Amino acid sequence: MIDLRHVTWKRERLTLLDDVNWRVQSGEHWALLGLNGSGKTTLLNMICGYIWPTSGEVNVLGHRYGEVDLRELRKSIGWVSNSLQDKLYRTDRAQLVVISGKHATIGLYDGVSDEDEQRAKELMDSLGCAHLWDREFGTCSQGEKQKLLIARALMASPRILILDEPCNGLDLFSRERLLSSISELAGRPDAPTLIYVTHHTEEIVPEFGHALLLRRGKTFSSGLVSKVLTQETLSQFFEAQVAVERHDGRVYVRAL
Repeated sequence: MIDLRHVTWKRERLTLLDDVNWRVQSGEHWALLGLNGSGKTTLLNMICGYIWPTSGEVNVLGHRYGEVDLRELRKSIGWVSNSLQDKLYRTDRAQLVVISGKHATIGLYDGVSDEDEQRAKELMDSLGCAHLWDREFGTCSQGEKQKLLIARALMASPRILILDEPCNGLDLFSRERLLSSISELAGRPDAPTLIYVTHHTEEIVPEFGHALLLRRGKTFSSGLVSKVLTQETLSQFFEAQVAVERHDGRVYVRAL
């Protein structure tokens, strides 16, 4: 699904990605963990083909970048981020925001078919936001908006879905409701490959079996969550002693 080989990205005197190697296989869900400034967004832009590596090789969905039409390939990659919320029209109805994902447009300019409405209903129901039907997008809570954006991304039936810090700005209860929906999505046999981006280990639900730790643009550790999110590894990663506790398949970290 994703195969990055010795990827480096430099701008002037700054090296924002440094010899990054990462392979995501079909059927795997990954967490991408890193503090602010670690290079997470740069890496996502690289995967989506918005920026080009200074050196190294990028392969996504079996296609090597440089040998494929990226405009077509991007249709198979969904990217849900908080920045998208500000671009959408606040007065648009929730279901129209979802349906617009089929065309990757801000606003809906094409006719809506019965099949489109049915698909939107199914997605909104599966994510626990069917009650928002006919609500104005701007009146929805932050957590509700995130669910609608995930449904919007799924309208295009992507093969890879990137969830870029989806719990940012949510209170504890809204966060848990959203994580429950993401957990259910990840557990489906027809789910796209999910990449969950965060700097909070406790947001990584058990369905995400693999983790990539990115620090200062470099791969710090990569592999199974059970082997990567350990007290020893995370203490080295955060450059501070931390305690690691596991509850219900999730990892909680606290400073010592």
